[in-house]
Amino acid sequence: MTAGGTRGEGNRQQGAPRQGARQQGAQRPQSTASGLVIVDKPKGWTSHDVVGRMRRLAGTRKVGHAGTLDPMATGVLVVGVNKATRLLTYIVGTGKTYTATIRLGQSTVTDDAEGEVVQERIAAAVTEDAVRDAVVGLTGDIMQVPSSVSAIKVDGQRSYARVRKGENVELQPRPVTVSRFDVHEVRRLQAGRIVDVDVTVECSSGTYIRALARDLGEALDVGGHLTVLRRTQVGPYSIDAARTMEELAEEFGMLDLDSAARALFPERMLTAEEATELGFGRRIPVTGADGPVAAVAPDGTVVALLVDQDDVARPELVFAAS
Repeated sequence: MTAGGTRGEGNRQQGAPRQGARQQGAQRPQSTASGLVIVDKPKGWTSHDVVGRMRRLAGTRKVGHAGTLDPMATGVLVVGVNKATRLLTYIVGTGKTYTATIRLGQSTVTDDAEGEVVQERIAAAVTEDAVRDAVVGLTGDIMQVPSSVSAIKVDGQRSYARVRKGENVELQPRPVTVSRFDVHEVRRLQAGRIVDVDVTVECSSGTYIRALARDLGEALDVGGHLTVLRRTQVGPYSIDAARTMEELAEEFGMLDLDSAARALFPERMLTAEEATELGFGRRIPVTGADGPVAAVAPDGTVVALLVDQDDVARPELVFAAS
């Protein structure tokens, strides 16, 4: 199972998995352990490659991820195992944080470094003040046109497939929120003809960082594309908690389901009687909270996710059945 990808920097399909992702690990018995693996995805791997490796390491087919990263991107990829795959839908919609490098002076067909350069414009006249001013216009609640090389469907066909066939695809703008767009360094290359800008972006799910790079370049009238992308945060899960593929192959481990749910949702501590009722899928008094709440039994086990409905709280997901 793979959760629907966030549009932060994913949904662009690639060819065959990279060689490193295909190595066969030792066969393991099917495991019923559930939890999240916070992976530091390496460059050159697709998100699907990571899921394939996690299936072998976790010893189960029931593995998915929350929010696709393109092969050129690195950083936080949240992987769910067994029952924890049920949390992925909620994780996909959380905010994301990225560090990135935007190259001004060149536009590409994919809005990133993996695509062919289609236009070059000298960026020598672009000042750091101009960059910072342009970034302001791309911060806050904005309407963003997604990158044309994306998985958005146009008349029933993926946009990237239409682009690959040579079609000119025009996608409709969508509302996104860029709550932080910080410029750290502006560097000049090739005698100033090209300008690289190092940034940090904190944004809502559905934001294309490639599109921000493109739009920053267009705002400065020199064009732009993304050359480096690293995701450092997905909801409550940060790069500090992420482990590399090599580390996981050496010693596989997960954030257990209870800890993962309690980090993601507000908590409601249950009585023993309430925990039993929820284990049978029954309703209990309202939580008074907006959105899902992790219902925690006296022993610390997350029994269910609760949502208020009229004058009761109903279990939206039950993890620990009675």
